[in-house]
Amino acid sequence: MKLNLKALALTTALVWGVLAVFLVGLANLIWPPYGEHFLSFLASVYPGYSGESTFGQLLIATGYGLVDGAVCGFIFGWLYNKLSG
Repeated sequence: MKLNLKALALTTALVWGVLAVFLVGLANLIWPPYGEHFLSFLASVYPGYSGESTFGQLLIATGYGLVDGAVCGFIFGWLYNKLSG
């Protein structure tokens, strides 16, 4: 069975970018100590994201998360299709 690369890339982009990065960042805006270690880790990985608790920084991290999730999902699906064939 082959994986649909476009669907997998979109799914992983939404899961990582929205469910992980955006929701943790939003929770951090509402409850400031929540997710600080996770967000500081993202700040060390994503250039331009400082980990500050602002909505603008949250959008930057979410954008990076969407791209990161899509790329990782595409690579995973491509590798799976190559090795399963």
